[in-house]
Amino acid sequence: MRLRSTRIPRDAVHHPVFARFYARMSVVAETRAGLAAVRSDLLAGLSGRVIEIGAGNGLNFAHYPPAVSEVVAIEPERSLRRLAVRSALRAGLPVDVVPGAAEALPVKSEAFDGAVASLVLCSVRDVERSLAEIVRVLRPGGELRFFEHVRADDRAMAAAQRVLDRTVWPLLTGGCHTGRDTLAAIERAGFVVETYRRVRMPECGIRLPMSTCVLGVARRTDVPR
Repeated sequence: MRLRSTRIPRDAVHHPVFARFYARMSVVAETRAGLAAVRSDLLAGLSGRVIEIGAGNGLNFAHYPPAVSEVVAIEPERSLRRLAVRSALRAGLPVDVVPGAAEALPVKSEAFDGAVASLVLCSVRDVERSLAEIVRVLRPGGELRFFEHVRADDRAMAAAQRVLDRTVWPLLTGGCHTGRDTLAAIERAGFVVETYRRVRMPECGIRLPMSTCVLGVARRTDVPR
């Protein structure tokens, strides 16, 4: 696949300490927090060529259905990208792990039938630009599957999220924000949100500022602006 040139450096995102922590924590969360089941729900029914934005250590790869012919997995963080390559070798379908940033995806326009954003729009530097890029690379009618941290419904937790997001949380977690209004951002980008549901992670136990998530499907219906 021919990649598109970009001004974003090869390793625009570099969080080696957080990457090591995330790699360990995410594997544990697969079973203890029920993330494996969420990943299966997120990817069920996808087909054709798919681009995954912020693939991390590649835990989604094992959950892609057989109808997916190819996955191009974008991961900007070097340490996580190396782990994603290992996961790609064990996947049951072709997976190409590529360096790049969500704000400037290194692929051609209208090249994909589907896009996946899984716990990544919370940490991108520019949500609007990232979503505009996803619109660009999707074919008309292509779908976006998303699973993201979002703003809590109740005022007290939303206030706690605002405090964390403005202070220590992004610094400790590779740029993650717990309380972005991701659904509204997806709709502003030109997607039609077809279905979504609120997900609490983990399902049981103490509710944390990062517990409120949303899982859904949106579709590109217009042409890029």
